[in-house]
Amino acid sequence: MASNPTDLYTSKMGAVPLSDERDAQMILQNSVLGLWEIVNNLTRLKPTHTCHYRVTIFGSARCEPGTLTYEKTRKIAQALAGMGCDIITGGGPGLMQAANEGAMAAGAPEHNRSIGIRVDLPFEQGANSFVQMAFTHRTFFTRLHHFVLSSDAFIVTPGGIGTLLELSMVWQLLQVGHLKNVPLILVGSMWPSLIEWARNNMVDGDFPMATTEDMKVPICVEHSDEAIAIIQAHREEWLQRNCDAPPTYLEPADEMFPPSGN
Repeated sequence: MASNPTDLYTSKMGAVPLSDERDAQMILQNSVLGLWEIVNNLTRLKPTHTCHYRVTIFGSARCEPGTLTYEKTRKIAQALAGMGCDIITGGGPGLMQAANEGAMAAGAPEHNRSIGIRVDLPFEQGANSFVQMAFTHRTFFTRLHHFVLSSDAFIVTPGGIGTLLELSMVWQLLQVGHLKNVPLILVGSMWPSLIEWARNNMVDGDFPMATTEDMKVPICVEHSDEAIAIIQAHREEWLQRNCDAPPTYLEPADEMFPPSGN
């Protein structure tokens, strides 16, 4: 008796019925992993010529306009945009808005942009009003990848758990060499104690879980003029390497955050 044509087709194509839950889940899992491989290959493509030096500024969504930290964050973004940098944030409220506002206030050339890379959250209504170019992700994972692909330097201002996630991701990518020659600057008095905690527990503990060199990856500064000087020097070298454009200069901004105890 001849085989059922459907059975023959299934056999030849290696089809898996949905009723076979284990194998169906394996196909879904392998397909998702395959999509990530495609994404990773596509992100290897880079423009042959670009003069967009982009600085991502991470920080708390809970800081209100008018506070000292908000105003200092706005001023550092304004200074960097005046230098010719694109400013990237998470696109939300708080210090993200402060940085986008500062970028817009600089009155820099049109190609210097204020960019927001958002994640879809039920308690945030959309990008802040100072974002010129907005992207929205459904997951934190793809959003974090977007930050890394888009940025030439990172500045971390005071923030909470989300800011700590962003800081840790960039720190690890620099540690393992997936990012190279990218400044990670931590501004303000809250960050040195975090690095000290990491050193005490990861380097000087019962057994080493990190190295002394790993602790040097984040650059802790107390004031904005220090951060701006680091970005300015890095941008000059970056411009010479990427587009041979003469760098522009500006006076250092006011102190971004007051010294501890003030």
